[in-house]
Amino acid sequence: MLDPGFDKSYLDRGVRYLCGTDEAGRGPLAGPVVAAACILKPGVVIEGLDDSKKLTERKREKLFDVIKENCLTYGIALCKPTEIDEYNILNASLLAMKRAADSLSVKPDLILVDGNKARGFDSPAEAVVKGDGKSQSIAAASVLAKVTRDRLCSALDSLYPQYGFAKHKGYPTKDHMVAVYRYGPCPEHRTTFLSFLETKKDSLESALKELILNENK
Repeated sequence: MLDPGFDKSYLDRGVRYLCGTDEAGRGPLAGPVVAAACILKPGVVIEGLDDSKKLTERKREKLFDVIKENCLTYGIALCKPTEIDEYNILNASLLAMKRAADSLSVKPDLILVDGNKARGFDSPAEAVVKGDGKSQSIAAASVLAKVTRDRLCSALDSLYPQYGFAKHKGYPTKDHMVAVYRYGPCPEHRTTFLSFLETKKDSLESALKELILNENK
């Protein structure tokens, strides 16, 4: 569990509404980048809360509802693959976090942003490197963002079952890359993330031939 003292140090300095924000989905080949912003109730300590990447899917799903019950307000927003291609993934991530913060019903006094960049926000913002492992507020946002994105990818799986989105959540696994090589990209793929179709063409072709051979056995 995270040390609640990190966030408390800001509250003790007079920050009344402390917001944590984080994103999920910077690395995948497909799907949106999803961000969340969260202002926890003062004094709340959420048992088991941590960086979403350190938690099991089951634990994240459980915490998702606990976080919503223990915050003053939260917001979830995204940037679509076309926006990621247009703005690049860093700028799209920051834009998604801004959109999430803008949707809060309470205006934050300070926004803690996971990472080393904090720009474009309408409230004062401070970057916290590896903040999802330090701040309860950021960790809460990371869980909200991760669970939401995973659910979106599961929904994409029903639309595009040939890619296996429910399994890899859009990340560049071998199976995913071979599927893109085999079927071509779908509208949810990020065009600027598909250079592997050329740089790894030989290995993808070999893997595809092996896959087809196994399917025909």
